[in-house]
Amino acid sequence: MQSEKITFTGHNGHRLAARLDMPKGPHLGTALFAHCFTCSKDIPAARRIAGRLAAMGIAVLRFDFTGLGHSEGEFENTSFSSNIDDLVLAADYLAKRDMPVSMLIGHSLGGAAVLMAAGRIDSVKAVVTIGAPFDPEHVTHNFKGAISEICAEGMADVCLGGRPFKIAREFIEDISKSELAPAIAGLNRALLVLHAPRDTVVSIDNAAEIFMAAKHPKSFVTLDDADHLITRATDAEYAAGVIAAWASRYLDLTPPAPPIGAPEGVVRVREADPDGYLQDITSGPYHHALADEPIAYGGTNRGMSPYGFLSAGLGACTSMTIRMYARRKKWPLERVWVDVTHDKVHAQDAIAGQKAQKIDCFKREIHISGDLDDAQRKRLLEIADKCPVHKTLLHSSRIETTLAE
Repeated sequence: MQSEKITFTGHNGHRLAARLDMPKGPHLGTALFAHCFTCSKDIPAARRIAGRLAAMGIAVLRFDFTGLGHSEGEFENTSFSSNIDDLVLAADYLAKRDMPVSMLIGHSLGGAAVLMAAGRIDSVKAVVTIGAPFDPEHVTHNFKGAISEICAEGMADVCLGGRPFKIAREFIEDISKSELAPAIAGLNRALLVLHAPRDTVVSIDNAAEIFMAAKHPKSFVTLDDADHLITRATDAEYAAGVIAAWASRYLDLTPPAPPIGAPEGVVRVREADPDGYLQDITSGPYHHALADEPIAYGGTNRGMSPYGFLSAGLGACTSMTIRMYARRKKWPLERVWVDVTHDKVHAQDAIAGQKAQKIDCFKREIHISGDLDDAQRKRLLEIADKCPVHKTLLHSSRIETTLAE
């Protein structure tokens, strides 16, 4: 993922800081991410979601709302409506770069904002909310003890998440007049609602109200015991995977023709966790997997190991080859499955006096069922050795490695 630091002009003329996370390969679509109330574009969940989408060809713009993070302006002069305006302006900026926004993603109050903004961005086809409130005024519970002072004095200092902020009367007045129900009912876009049942900041009841107010196509997925900010890496990974899988159904992600010399296209492996070994593996926009190492070897065991993928390739190719042959012969093969294990064993032909060498040993146990006679079963076993991956592993391969510029 290539991350470009950019700025664009917000609703009141201030420069808003943003990151545009671009795919390494073909650009197939664009998403716009809105962060939660008083958060920033750089929270871990936003980074993980952006990385996962970029891996499947979707560029993601995440920015700091006016007065937050690295953006210019004063937070006390903003409102829920101005956040919506900033989202629309962000979409305008992307459209001018020939990157029309096809998906909006909003976290918490940002989720409410994208629901309101969607109707003003014609290119949007899909909307995702994460822990969003059905009533934007819900956010005032974070500083309910100061509301009387704000209304009386016009502004007050509050502490949110251990940081000081100024909240103005105009913010409260604006958000109290905001109604999501009409915007949700007239959304006319695919909607995905993500929410954790144990969210103590925005209760799960909000997700139910958003979902019931929307028309189909709509989906609801629980985030189980995740917290409101989705701080755990495993929860962020899960949310990112759900969004990516769901988006592939509603966005037109047609990849270009594969490059010459790579008939199946490029398999891209991208580091997902610099502190561990987790890897994002993508093959075009529709196929994704995770690679990792077992916990005993310093990994987090959230995906198969590299040798696990190698074994899977052998097993899958074996099963496909057997099925292809039986289908062509019209043999009554009902089911086939293959168990593969891998180990390093001492080579039997090591030269005496030299250090014992080890070779890779793949053990393959093939299971077939159906009304097959002994000759047919024997022939299918022979056919297994003719699968292309078997031949690749059995004979030497050539690996050409270059360092990208």
